[in-house]
Amino acid sequence: MAQGMTIIVADDHPLFRGAMRQALAAMPGAPDIVEAGDFGAVRVAAALHPDADLLMLDLTMPGVSGFSGLMVLRTEFPSLPILIVSAHDEPATITRAIDLGACGFLSKSAGIEDIRGAIDTVIAGNLYTPAGFRRGMSHEPDVADLIQRLNTLTPQQSRVLAMLAEGLLNKQIAYELGVSEATIKAHVSAILLKLNVDSRTQAVIQLGKVTAVAA
Repeated sequence: MAQGMTIIVADDHPLFRGAMRQALAAMPGAPDIVEAGDFGAVRVAAALHPDADLLMLDLTMPGVSGFSGLMVLRTEFPSLPILIVSAHDEPATITRAIDLGACGFLSKSAGIEDIRGAIDTVIAGNLYTPAGFRRGMSHEPDVADLIQRLNTLTPQQSRVLAMLAEGLLNKQIAYELGVSEATIKAHVSAILLKLNVDSRTQAVIQLGKVTAVAA
């Protein structure tokens, strides 16, 4: 690991963040650690550290539901590698995380050596998955098709869809994004077309099928 690296550790449990800090501190070229305890803090940390080398993201955090956080962050910070860290380590969950743009998946039950190996792998530009995992395990054809459709959205359309899911109106989204309401209406129309649905509500329901994490 090179000197001067910055890693954002996003988890709502202080004890887990502390354990991550301890594990990372012992690595060669100990990185700077930025902690975030909720999704709002994650976005702030990513914005304040645009050159961060890695984001370690828990799937279940206050302020966000399931994979929607990953989708939003991939849209807003496309150059930031994201390593999902979760206790939900079923093959279907790992597959979906990778399909939605994560650079790796680490189980919360992993030992220190696995944690360090995962970080080194992702920072080197490679994909990390738990031992024994094969891409495509527990593949869900309907969800896979929906993910492909979602991946055709532009970054701005992805932002608009995420805001629709938050229940925001067109004028509120326009204000947040600094564009006209007519522009937002055009984005919504494009989203409906790409997702092959007829309404905003259906678009949000489709998004929910992808972002939900199995209990």
